[in-house]
Amino acid sequence: MERWTTVEGAHATPQSAVVTLGNFDGVHRGHQSLLGAVSRLARDRGERSIAVTFDPHPVAVLHPERAPEQIIDPDYRMTLMAHSGVDVTVMLPFTHDFAQMGPEEFVRDVLVRALGAAVVVVGEDTRFGVGNSGDVDTLRQLGCAYGFEVRIHEIAGDQAQGRRLWSSSAVRESLREGAVHVAAEILGRLHRVAGTVVHGHHRGRELGYPTANLGPDRSGMVPADGVYAGWVERVDQPPDDEDRRLPAAISVGTNPTFADVPERTVEAYVLDRLDLDLYHETVGVDFVCRLRDNVRFDSVDQLRRQMARDVAVCRSVLLG
Repeated sequence: MERWTTVEGAHATPQSAVVTLGNFDGVHRGHQSLLGAVSRLARDRGERSIAVTFDPHPVAVLHPERAPEQIIDPDYRMTLMAHSGVDVTVMLPFTHDFAQMGPEEFVRDVLVRALGAAVVVVGEDTRFGVGNSGDVDTLRQLGCAYGFEVRIHEIAGDQAQGRRLWSSSAVRESLREGAVHVAAEILGRLHRVAGTVVHGHHRGRELGYPTANLGPDRSGMVPADGVYAGWVERVDQPPDDEDRRLPAAISVGTNPTFADVPERTVEAYVLDRLDLDLYHETVGVDFVCRLRDNVRFDSVDQLRRQMARDVAVCRSVLLG
């Protein structure tokens, strides 16, 4: 898959395309459905498929006080979009100048002239152009004027069975509640927080449970404080390495038993492995389910006993 961060020069090799656009934060099952439909339609028509997204989130530029926390970072978003099968992903920088582009200017200059849109596939709630003034009806009118077809793709999810909408907002709400299993259902995969392993207080090692602490470069929305079962993936290791993906007990929060940890941390103990040295490695921490709240223990011994129970539950959940 090709990745573009600009549409400049794309017209130099004109080729008709099936195009979609959106923020695609989280690349949840609804997004996957849309991107998959675009890919299949383009393949059937003998055209290329293109997905247009933006960074940063438009609200972060226009109304930063209301900006939603991003579920995943832009690079991971591009990787997941690539897995959907689209031929090209275009991540356009969203600036104040870009935000002043009117609906017709955006359609004419970006979708038609630069990307060669023959078909534009969008969700029914799509908005675009200055002040979100363009909607699906606007797109249809412009399609008639500029010679492309508009198709609407339903991406709401299965409401008949009482499930939440497939939406980025629903994922954020689930993560804020610590309901990582619900987030996973919407995402179609486990939610991941990734980062470089750094030195912490080394308290876990002293307690017999050495942890991999994610540094300040971590990316991905951190779920509610608590203890979780999950997996640590060593992303730089070969795919067939037996130590690439490892079961783990994960702690999120400030560790209330100790007063010297004011900042929220994400740390993972790889089950039954005291031989690993993960410092300076990039790892992904995937959340399976939440076990309990963080609590303050009256003694280190109480904490150690609870950690042993947590590890036993994680072993049962992850390994059966």
